[in-house]
Amino acid sequence: MNTKITKVLRLTVSYLIIAIMAVIIIYPLVWVFGASLTPGTSLSNFSIIPKNPTWEHYKELFNPDESLYLTWYWNTLKVTVITMIASVFTISLMAFAFSRYRFVGRKNGLMTFLILQMIPNFAALIAIFVLANVTGLINTHLGLILLYMGGAIPMNTWLLKGYLDTIPKELDESARMDGAGHFRIYWQIIMPLAKPMLAVVAIFSFITPFTDFILAKVLLRQPEQYTLAVGLYELVSRQYGSEFTLFAAGSILIAVPISILFLSLQKYFVSGLTAGGIKG
Repeated sequence: MNTKITKVLRLTVSYLIIAIMAVIIIYPLVWVFGASLTPGTSLSNFSIIPKNPTWEHYKELFNPDESLYLTWYWNTLKVTVITMIASVFTISLMAFAFSRYRFVGRKNGLMTFLILQMIPNFAALIAIFVLANVTGLINTHLGLILLYMGGAIPMNTWLLKGYLDTIPKELDESARMDGAGHFRIYWQIIMPLAKPMLAVVAIFSFITPFTDFILAKVLLRQPEQYTLAVGLYELVSRQYGSEFTLFAAGSILIAVPISILFLSLQKYFVSGLTAGGIKG
């Protein structure tokens, strides 16, 4: 009897915690969505369920004559997708080298990555701006892509290297006996086994540029070059005519690409957890 009561109490507490966390996560989303349907530009008379909901803000965002939102969206997708692909390829090569080979400076290189990860981006904003100005990368998406790639390398290299260390090196030796070269071992043997962690690296490399504001604000100067974070900020930073409801509508649509990518890569997360459970 006591065991049954204990089990019921544990389940009740677990479901209560899940319900509280769900409210904490869902409430802001519902609040922003309600704001996006509120008529006008102010939130002075805002309620979660608007009395006269309207889709006008979404129509305005998708009207090129009234808003640069589609341009900002395209700029953001271009920067994030290129950053994700380039970062995953670069990080996978570096993690493979650090995991599979022994060379001079290996330990110092890993330690340098660890130290660099401790320094936040905004601490080097002046240096980043000066470097971008000298190299002519101010107001260019190429400058942003290079910065995001550089910022993604230290932590993600450590993550992927740790995962690759769990893959038996006997696979490499067997492949070499069959005549496989270094790149073939990397591409056809190791990387397919590392798909779960590659999916994590891809998610991190995609979300960070998509939601970053500081670096994009420092580098980009013209509205046509803005990413979503900078463009939406301009809607609410004006001294007169701040459009909070339009900002809410734009922020809701930001979640669409991130959700699609996460759902697309979810099977790799599940397979990674399953593989980890079997190994344990």
